[in-house]
Amino acid sequence: METTTRTDSTDATATANNSTISQIINPSENNIKMKSCPVDNTFKIIGRKFTVLIIRNMVNGKQNRFNQLLKSLEGANPKTLSVRLKEMEKIGLIKRKVYSHEMPIRIEYYPTEKGLALQPILDMMAAYSMRYCSKDVFKDAKPREFKEVYGRDIAKFHN
Repeated sequence: METTTRTDSTDATATANNSTISQIINPSENNIKMKSCPVDNTFKIIGRKFTVLIIRNMVNGKQNRFNQLLKSLEGANPKTLSVRLKEMEKIGLIKRKVYSHEMPIRIEYYPTEKGLALQPILDMMAAYSMRYCSKDVFKDAKPREFKEVYGRDIAKFHN
């Protein structure tokens, strides 16, 4: 009987923990069943080394050639960049365009709609650092607003 009590207690604790986790993942009360946390899922997509910087450089810097990206990413090496670009293409963040009629063959990378949809996230990340981590971002350590630095409002998500 004592074992049963412990099991019941353990089961109750596990159920309570799962309920708490479910409320954190899906705080609304509409009972939509989720397979995973959407924040964690997005982080799995963009959390790989250089992924957000590659998207940033393609969107903000209009960099679409391998060597342009390589030179702009501090600490990147050709192998890592090549692997990352292939992964990003596979999950649909970027598309690869090959100009085979040119000599030498030219290859360019462009963000897809799925990749461009990350722009508001990148803008919010920048705004956060400029406001709350200004000593790490600006030489004068003064906090600044996004529009003051970028000259535009934070991008809106477009469907």
